[in-house]
Amino acid sequence: MNKTRIIELRQAQGWTQERLATESGVGLRTVQRLEAGEDASLETLSLVAEALRVPVRDLFSTIDDAAMSSRVDSLEDRTTEQQAARDRITGAWRWLYIGIGVVLTLISFTFAQGVVLFLGYWIGGTMILLAVRRLYLEPHLDSRYPLSRAKSSRRERRQRRNAAQPAEEHSETDVTDQVSP
Repeated sequence: MNKTRIIELRQAQGWTQERLATESGVGLRTVQRLEAGEDASLETLSLVAEALRVPVRDLFSTIDDAAMSSRVDSLEDRTTEQQAARDRITGAWRWLYIGIGVVLTLISFTFAQGVVLFLGYWIGGTMILLAVRRLYLEPHLDSRYPLSRAKSSRRERRQRRNAAQPAEEHSETDVTDQVSP
């Protein structure tokens, strides 16, 4: 039987089962079954792992089933591959925007009213690029690479994690200060 660490990881976050269910997008009963050691789909495990900010393999202290271990490894490999593909596509869009901007900037210096072209592209183009990214590119990449995340969502998760860690350290310090004579 595979021994999970979900209870330990959830409690380290200071979360209730209800909070984990909400953060991961799975049902409360599913969280209860996972914590009891019952089997779940890799998709469910992936959602819970993402909510807890750990790789799927870290949800388990031991994985006795060789087939399950192989599936977890395969999921982690697919996640890495999909993230790399997503990052390449978004990087290509960014470099296309910058390349066109450089060309238009050089052309704008040859016109008397070139500053209008320069400002129009870099200000208007930025707003258009952001709109295209949010309305078309990100939803398209989400459906094409479901195991990957946008750089902005990864940055937000990292900021939330970093913001939570000092608060936890501070609260531990407060408790220590209160206990000390």
